[in-house]
Amino acid sequence: MDYIVNKESSFWTYLSQGQKDLLEEGLYLMDDIVRDQAYQFKDYSFLVFPFAKSYEGFLKKIFRDKKLISRLDYISDHLRLGKLMSPNLIGKLGPDSLYLKIQNQYSQPLADKIWNVWKNGRNQIFHYFPHNTNAITFSQSREICLNIIRTMEEVHEKLNNNSSDDKLYQIDQKILDKAEKLD
Repeated sequence: MDYIVNKESSFWTYLSQGQKDLLEEGLYLMDDIVRDQAYQFKDYSFLVFPFAKSYEGFLKKIFRDKKLISRLDYISDHLRLGKLMSPNLIGKLGPDSLYLKIQNQYSQPLADKIWNVWKNGRNQIFHYFPHNTNAITFSQSREICLNIIRTMEEVHEKLNNNSSDDKLYQIDQKILDKAEKLD
């Protein structure tokens, strides 16, 4: 794969062994098994699965560590990140919305990116609809996988290294939120 994760980086050391294994196995499948395209599959979505699964585990871990979800949520078999991260459910979830928490504590672009990678790399790939199986090409699967890894690295960096700009954004957002309530 053209994209190599630095195994000495703080991002890589942050991942659990299970998350690392999923990424390495996904890279192996993509690079060493399927890349030569000796067999032409009709749908390469299966290549995305290990990356999407690692992404879910990573998000649960970092959200727990940053206290965006509780330890009980983290170990629960019933936690549905997709629902909690959906910007479409902010009104229904209120303060339990992960999208809203990320938006308020970090930034809206980061919340959008986390959600869009989830939606495009998981929801739209693995659901089956008789009228739209959403089959993807090798190139498309490769790009989705790279996007998942890049997003994981970015989320790790931004949630662990709040720059002063992020803190200023948080303050400005809180002021704007209070001003809206006064109107």
